[in-house]
Amino acid sequence: MARLRQWMEEKGIQAFITPSTDPHSGEYVPERWKSREWLSGFTGSAGTAVVTLHEAALWTDSRYFLQAAAQLDGSGMVLMKDKVEGTPDIGRWLAERLPEGQRVGVDEWCFASAEFTALAARLREGGVTLVGVGDPFDEIWPTRPGIPGAPVEIHPMEYAGEPAASKLGRIRGTLAARGADALIMPMLDEVAWTLNLRGADVRYNPVFVSYLYIGQNSAVLFVDERKLTSEVRHYLADQGVDVQPYGAVDAYLRQLPERIRVAFQPEKCNHGIECALRNAVRMDCPVSMMKIMKNESEIRGYRSAMRKDGVAMVRWLKWLEEAVPQGGQTELSLSRRLEEFRAEQPNFRGVSFESIMAYGAHGAIVHYDPTPETDVAVEPRGLLLIDSGGQYQEGTTDITRTIPLGPLTDQERRDYTLCLRGFINLGRAVFPRGTYGTQLDALAREPMWKYGINYLHGTGHGVGSYLNVHEGPHQFRMNYMPTPLLPRMTITNEPGIYIEGSHGVRHENTMLVVEVTPKDCDSSQGCTYGPYYGFEHLTLCPISTAAIVVDMLQKEERAWFNAYQQHVYNQLAPHLDEAHRAWLLQATRAI
Repeated sequence: MARLRQWMEEKGIQAFITPSTDPHSGEYVPERWKSREWLSGFTGSAGTAVVTLHEAALWTDSRYFLQAAAQLDGSGMVLMKDKVEGTPDIGRWLAERLPEGQRVGVDEWCFASAEFTALAARLREGGVTLVGVGDPFDEIWPTRPGIPGAPVEIHPMEYAGEPAASKLGRIRGTLAARGADALIMPMLDEVAWTLNLRGADVRYNPVFVSYLYIGQNSAVLFVDERKLTSEVRHYLADQGVDVQPYGAVDAYLRQLPERIRVAFQPEKCNHGIECALRNAVRMDCPVSMMKIMKNESEIRGYRSAMRKDGVAMVRWLKWLEEAVPQGGQTELSLSRRLEEFRAEQPNFRGVSFESIMAYGAHGAIVHYDPTPETDVAVEPRGLLLIDSGGQYQEGTTDITRTIPLGPLTDQERRDYTLCLRGFINLGRAVFPRGTYGTQLDALAREPMWKYGINYLHGTGHGVGSYLNVHEGPHQFRMNYMPTPLLPRMTITNEPGIYIEGSHGVRHENTMLVVEVTPKDCDSSQGCTYGPYYGFEHLTLCPISTAAIVVDMLQKEERAWFNAYQQHVYNQLAPHLDEAHRAWLLQATRAI
């Protein structure tokens, strides 16, 4: 912070804002752009640091309150609990500290255009100016990593299901219908999906650092050309895509004729891109909706990946049951062992996010991931919360299971069952076309609400097809998310209960939205205001019965649970040896 403040004084600014993201609005970012982490010491994936000449604060959400409090201790940076009553937002906090005429700086290439516009307007009310001042970290971070250079590979058509040229044609048609001539695309997963390419520049996400410009008669990929093999170069040429250096995007956009209307999405595009456009058209990127509507090849890929992941999970669960009572296991050793089981599966490409392996009180830290400093021994009692996933070439997985390791308290059993009831209620929902995730979110929370319990994170998110594990814009969330749920979307179902200092519970499956026929439809008249949709549970892994208070489950909930457990056995048993089949048979027995 001392180095940053010196840089600020040289630039004539009185505050500087450092978000968690990179020039591509990524959730997970390459090491080069982990500037907020380097500055603050807070390692969570979401947070914004604000430094003035005399104070500093960091805003993060409820997933990271406990983690951030521990990591910021002694740093001189105050934790601000975002969206909690009494916590000022960044604009208000700055307005209370900066007199009229002062300036707040950001790196315009790592700050979303929409956020820049909103914050600039807020600060302007107090006579404070928001300005783009470039990237200070090249100067003040002595060991800053460079831009990653992992090779790019072609995603096979058997998994992609649609040629890149076809996707480009669909995008161009949508742009023309919306009054735009071209599109600039900064989101790395959208670039990868559009071009049927994958990379390894971002940990957990098979993407590569790049921008993609799509005109009506041209397409340009801005990327470090050293990443491209001759095979990939020829492939791009065949798809009608030119290649230019990654750093050339600014100059390229600035030289475009003013008559060319270039679309960009302010929520996803950085402010530097907006400043380079001479004729900008603000609109939602059409790729967002195209990408979340999975084609048949992608759906087959999910089912294949889920079977592999289920086999790995069963092998790990059986091993866990035997290993913990013997002693010597820790959160980190359990996490490493699970990755080893996954790595034995064909087409495994790595984990899809930092595995959460949280024993006992660590389960109350929503996004806890064990480190050598926090690692604890795992004993044959209490609850173990594991939230993890795998990247397979044919699909991405995301699963949470809470595992009873031995004797439990009455509260642990109650919370386990309440969370399971919410998971079942949402997972067996049937709803008409036009329903939003926000409308269904309450189904997962309602059993908990009756006990005065809630959680502050969303209940579900989309999952990419061998892409980012978090995919939107559709979600289950308390606040309004204006994207209806439609067939061929994937979405997770993950309610949770978190008791600080004691335990955490979460259950999660990845689901596919499908069309269904409600059981009580009048066959002569059909269902009114349909069609109706529901969920196919893609995740294949047993849910432990040892912690369930069976009397708390309603008859329909118990029936659904038993049917799911039987489905898991039927799907996985043919892929297991005799010992693991016998274990799974017991694990999925009816309650």
